[in-house]
Amino acid sequence: MNRRECLQALAAAAVGAGSAPRDGVAAAADPPTVSWFFRTSDGVRLHVLERRPARPGHSAPTIVLVPGWCMPASIWSHQLAAFGARWRTIAFDPRGQGRSEVPHGGYTADRRADDIADLLAQEERVVLVGWSLGVLDALQYVYRHGPDRLAGLALVDNSIGEPPAPQGGGQFFQHLRQRREPTMDAFVRGMFHRPQPESEIDRLVRDALRMPLADSIALLSYPIARSHWRRIAEGFDRPLAYLVTPRLRAQSEHLQRARPGSRIAVFEHAGHALFVDEATRFNRIVATWVDTDITSSDRARA
Repeated sequence: MNRRECLQALAAAAVGAGSAPRDGVAAAADPPTVSWFFRTSDGVRLHVLERRPARPGHSAPTIVLVPGWCMPASIWSHQLAAFGARWRTIAFDPRGQGRSEVPHGGYTADRRADDIADLLAQEERVVLVGWSLGVLDALQYVYRHGPDRLAGLALVDNSIGEPPAPQGGGQFFQHLRQRREPTMDAFVRGMFHRPQPESEIDRLVRDALRMPLADSIALLSYPIARSHWRRIAEGFDRPLAYLVTPRLRAQSEHLQRARPGSRIAVFEHAGHALFVDEATRFNRIVATWVDTDITSSDRARA
């Protein structure tokens, strides 16, 4: 089955998530969301949500959203609605997450980067947005496949190797092994500063538990030095945005000094899922960054 044949129903039917407002980005019409699947180069079936405006600009970029550890693509619902009103916007479920296949292997930085490369194989101008673990997967994509398909890179609330090093995870792995479901429930609730509906918390927890425990722990245990991520971020030669909560403020300041052209924003009153807690501000910052920094960069390279 090809990609066009895989296009399915509207978002509410496809995802079971209610309609989201177009926070922070004005638009003339509410575009539909479609759901489709593709196969990676190692044969794994991955799920994608997509929105696009009725009249996309000829040179408009595609926005590609990568979720965090064990989270589904649908957590980007506010961004799919807002950005999809102006640009073709894609959110995908990495392997083992959301509605994607749960394979027996591939839970490594290299394979996850290659999955992104498979998704972008037909794209020419992408703004890649990674959140949490998706930050490392996006950076590893740049490391393995280069920046040629990228118009810009937005990294959302994860360490990128800048000092100071974040504190360790304590007994999180032990708690996952001993009491996985309540530990995951607490983790999901802790992602948000603003309380979310219980139905949404329950859905995210169920999604997070799809992946085998050992594989989920492997994703939080990439055997890669912090300096690796720092070199990739600082060496990226196109517009880069770093949007974080206060725990990463010092890292954002180091990045700003090392790479003065970076777009930095600290979300003082948001949880880890800052693009949900402060969707309007997040969407406005990203849209402005695309309209200014990325547009100027494209003109300079033309």
